[in-house]
Parts: sequence; structure tokens; C-alpha cells
Amino acid sequence: MTDPAAGGPAAPVRILVCDDHVVVRAGLLALLDSADGIEVVGEAGTGEEALALAGRLAPDVVLMDLQLGTGIDGVETTRRLTTGTGRVPRVLVLTTYDTDADITRAIEAGATGYLLKAERPEELFAAIHAAAQDRPALSGPVAGRVMASLRSPRPALTGRERDILAQLATGLGNREIARALYISEATVKTHLRRIYDKLGVDTRAGAVAVAKEQRLLP
Repeated sequence: MTDPAAGGPAAPVRILVCDDHVVVRAGLLALLDSADGIEVVGEAGTGEEALALAGRLAPDVVLMDLQLGTGIDGVETTRRLTTGTGRVPRVLVLTTYDTDADITRAIEAGATGYLLKAERPEELFAAIHAAAQDRPALSGPVAGRVMASLRSPRPALTGRERDILAQLATGLGNREIARALYISEATVKTHLRRIYDKLGVDTRAGAVAVAKEQRLLP
């Protein structure tokens, strides 16, 4: 790579890879090692480890999986990375999950791009360079979902409402939801009324059914 302004070689894009699967991580490292203008400076298996390494290594881009096993997930890690102080890296999500809820949560958390692991290597490399320049990068299927969502907007649920809806879908009652989310039972009831209004339903079963139909659940 060359820097048009300076006429010399440009610095490579510094990458931190975060994925909880060791084999997947190893494959990504080998793949990225073959890419022009990309340098992997670290790897992490958890969100907490990614945060610590990002603070120490100052990568340009963090390649982020969404599901990270125990601890904080990729969305929360993305939120903390992009709202931190000092040098803030760009986050490029690389995942197998393409539901509307996953895409929305990641973008709202501050992700610059959202790619699926089925993408060709060339698409991944291009997306990394785009993210480093703060340009959005979306897989074709993801871009299609985003466009469909814009054409037919889904109910605008808050993050807390989505949390409660997700608990509701597992069959938990109000008391159990309150305990799981560390809020009062009265707060759960208030959020449920708002969820029902937004989804146009009046029962718990109806809310879950519409949420699944509208792909509002993670």
C-alpha cells in the first residue's frame, strides 16, 4: 500500500481479533496474515480481554464476534470500546448471526460495519480498510435487511424493552424477569405495557409472537 499524500508506504491497519472460538481465531489470524496492508496486533477470547488489550495496543479496528460465551457479549464490548476515552478503535462485527435484532443492537452500540463469516476473504479485507477510514461496511444480506427495515420500520423498542421481551420469550414471569434484570416488578409491568402498546397486542403470548414475526428478538 502507498500513501497518496506522502508518496510512500502507508502504515498497515492494526487489527485486534475478538472471537471466543480458538480454531476460528486461528483461522482468522492465518487469513489476515496473508492480507496486504493489515497487521494483527492481538487476539482476545472474551469481551473483557478485548477491552484490556484495546487499551494497551491501540488497534485501528477491532474484529468483533457477537457471541462470546461467558462474560459480556460482543455488543456490550462494542459499546464500551466506542464510548471509551482516548483513542477509540473502529469495530467491525464479524459473525454468523444476521437477525434484525442483532444488526440493530450492534449498530446502535457503535459498530462501523457488520459482516457475516460466510463472506469471501477479499470482502473482509476491503471491509477492514473501509472501517479503518470510518466508512460503513455491510455484507450484502445485512444491507438488504437494513434497507427492508427502513422501508418498513419496526416498532422502536428501547434496549430495556428488548431485554424484557427476550426474558418474556423464555417463559419467565414478571417476578423472575425483575430478578434477572435487577429491577423492580413494578418497573417490569410498566415496560410491558409500553411493549404491548408498541407491538399492538394485549397479551404476553401476543407480544412474543409479534416479536418473532418482526425479528425483534436476539
